[in-house]
Amino acid sequence: MRARFLATAVAALVVVSPVVRAQTRDPKPLALVGGMLVTGYDVPPVHHAAVVIEGDRIVAAGPASEITIPAGATVIDTSGETMMPGLIETHVHLVILGDGDYVRWFAWIDKQGRDTMLPRVMAISAKELLMAGITTAVDLGAPLEESLAIRDRIAKGEIPGPRMMMSGPWLTRTPAIFPLDYQIKVTSPEQAGQETEKLAEAGVDVIKAHAGLTLDDYKAIVAAAHKHHLKVIAHVYAERDVRHALDAGVDVLTHAGSAGTAPPYSPELIRDIVNTGRPVVVTAAHRSWIFPDTAAFPERLEDPQLKKDFGPDIWAEVHDSLKNWPSLAYFARTDREMFFRERGIKQFIESGAVMGMGTDNGTPMNFHTDALWREIKVHVDMGMSPMRAIMAATRVNANIIGRGKEVGTIEPGKLADVIVVQGSPLFDITALAHVAVVVKGGVVYSR
Repeated sequence: MRARFLATAVAALVVVSPVVRAQTRDPKPLALVGGMLVTGYDVPPVHHAAVVIEGDRIVAAGPASEITIPAGATVIDTSGETMMPGLIETHVHLVILGDGDYVRWFAWIDKQGRDTMLPRVMAISAKELLMAGITTAVDLGAPLEESLAIRDRIAKGEIPGPRMMMSGPWLTRTPAIFPLDYQIKVTSPEQAGQETEKLAEAGVDVIKAHAGLTLDDYKAIVAAAHKHHLKVIAHVYAERDVRHALDAGVDVLTHAGSAGTAPPYSPELIRDIVNTGRPVVVTAAHRSWIFPDTAAFPERLEDPQLKKDFGPDIWAEVHDSLKNWPSLAYFARTDREMFFRERGIKQFIESGAVMGMGTDNGTPMNFHTDALWREIKVHVDMGMSPMRAIMAATRVNANIIGRGKEVGTIEPGKLADVIVVQGSPLFDITALAHVAVVVKGGVVYSR
């Protein structure tokens, strides 16, 4: 059957290359043909399927025997592989690359010359995310000017990367961790609202509200953000902070249940999160699974792909910062986090809460190249079905960030964000680690 419909197409077979293709869209239609299709909906996969793309849009998707391949189309043979929506990441940090110490890392960037090094780091991060199959991502914490610049360069096709949504600096009462211009200190609800207005007017895509804000702070931030049709994502751990964010109408609760917060939350809080349908993005893997995974396989720190992506100078800095990684301050509470980790994530899986996927990637040893598939695997290991986990990282995430009409599923009319992975992630979720082809907005990228 495959031979029959391939023969009807006058096409060139796309050969996988070790480098990123130029960001130009082939004027010819594009067809991905032969593999299994996971659409992003909770329905059985389509076997021996085809996806047809014209321009930046999907125009047909379904069984290959029922799809007409346009004459002159470029065809990618996906036999033996899985076609699925481009992954969506709701919690990235382009300004960090897995270095072991934030203070050391940002001091090193300043020493190299921040004006040139920081944009370079962000561009490396963006390319790594895209090559990992992430076609849309939300960055939650960087200087405003650099945030908007990298987003716009990607949108113009100047550099490869996911379709980015940027928060710029986050809002907090207690600045910490990152340099001061990566965050905005507020001292009152009135100021919190005013600073949100400034960020909205500057052109950010989302607002990040950090832990430690008061209930009235969150209310002021939400009111100002929603006036501009912007989502608010809260960085919260403790039950009191989660409750404040929930009651204030924050749109997404990120980190909730991770980082050693003693689970479970109270039944009342879990019930209210579930009943309101408020999305939770746990970011479970970045400490309590990354630490034991690296202890079991420290060779992951020698990944030749990272060495190639970083270049000699960045590689030397990151590699040196991880020489004695078990002693890093970032992992000081990991024994506690590992003790609570299963209960922290299962409280949401088993309650039926709306769960998205985000990783906090770029944090120590949490590389952009593998953070999302590791996070998805954790959810599956903790009881989430592979299909539900894939939906969380595609359709659910698209709805969480307000882009559900454009991305997150493979169906006619949607933006042509399609990835091809080797094997079946429904059988083995780690197939997501083996991305063969990435199509973003109709442009083909390949390793």
